[in-house]
Amino acid sequence: MKRLSGILALIMIFVIAGYRADAQNYKFAHINSDDLIRALPEYDTAMAQLEKSRKELVNQLEIMQVELNNKYEAYNKTSKTLTDLVRQAKEQEIQDMNNRIQEFQVNAQAQLQEQQTQLTQPIFEKVDEAIKAVGKTGGYIYVFDVSKGQVLYFDESKSTDILPQVKTKLGIK
Repeated sequence: MKRLSGILALIMIFVIAGYRADAQNYKFAHINSDDLIRALPEYDTAMAQLEKSRKELVNQLEIMQVELNNKYEAYNKTSKTLTDLVRQAKEQEIQDMNNRIQEFQVNAQAQLQEQQTQLTQPIFEKVDEAIKAVGKTGGYIYVFDVSKGQVLYFDESKSTDILPQVKTKLGIK
């Protein structure tokens, strides 16, 4: 029985020593994908398109709001002289316009979010593919994205920052 325990202990020592030897061959890397994405020219183009759309929607909303304010001021000035039926019609018109403005705001926000997704999704896919290619070429076991807050600590001397390599792969200076 003691002999069996001794053999098991020796096997465990060799297994643990083997794991430690293998662990030293693993390569780890990290990248800040946010910095990489912001460095891409197509990101700037996408953000400019998104800002242009946002400004158009804001301008349209302001026009609608001015129109509502004008109707409301006109109603306030004449409401005392209007018959009940006309007053109710004007109030309903103002309420309908207010509802349209609120609906426009909701739809505009949804449209901007959808446009942002359409514009940025190809960028994210391109970055993801480049990171994976550099990771595979470099022989890295893991590539951590430090911009996502998923890595609480890493020793920069033992982890390679592959941002320069991925930028080169994407043709970014």
